[in-house]
Amino acid sequence: MTLAPALTVTLADYRYARDAADVVALLDAYARDPMGGGEPLRDDVKARLASDLAGNPQAFSLLARLDDRAVGLANCFMGYSTFAAAPLVNIHDLAVLPETRGKGVGKALLAAIEAEALKRGACKITLEVLSGNPARHLYAREGFGDYQLDPDTGHALFWQKRLK
Repeated sequence: MTLAPALTVTLADYRYARDAADVVALLDAYARDPMGGGEPLRDDVKARLASDLAGNPQAFSLLARLDDRAVGLANCFMGYSTFAAAPLVNIHDLAVLPETRGKGVGKALLAAIEAEALKRGACKITLEVLSGNPARHLYAREGFGDYQLDPDTGHALFWQKRLK
């Protein structure tokens, strides 16, 4: 008899060596993916990422493990909605290893993010997604959509200005 793999999602402890290594490895795998830019993380970024996140009180990460192997990551940051006068959670990175996509890992990460956001009193969860990213279908199924205040003014665009 074959048992189904055990999927767990837990908050990462950046000071715990295994969690720190898994956060870096999964983010590096995501960075190498076309949806993450197609380039590996620089060595200096890998060297300081976990300690920088540990030092940021607004950061939290969730790790998804299948049979105790890290296969998914969500890096999130607390923000603040001035219109609601309440905290919000921004999903900055959501990554699932290619060989485990379609197995419920992303959905489990989103459910864990929502539970953590509610625990922290957040009024909403935000994320950005490339228009060509297949994960946008999962996000839509889980209730995410374009941000707009009034359909006549259009939907929000995510812009950037690089400084480095």
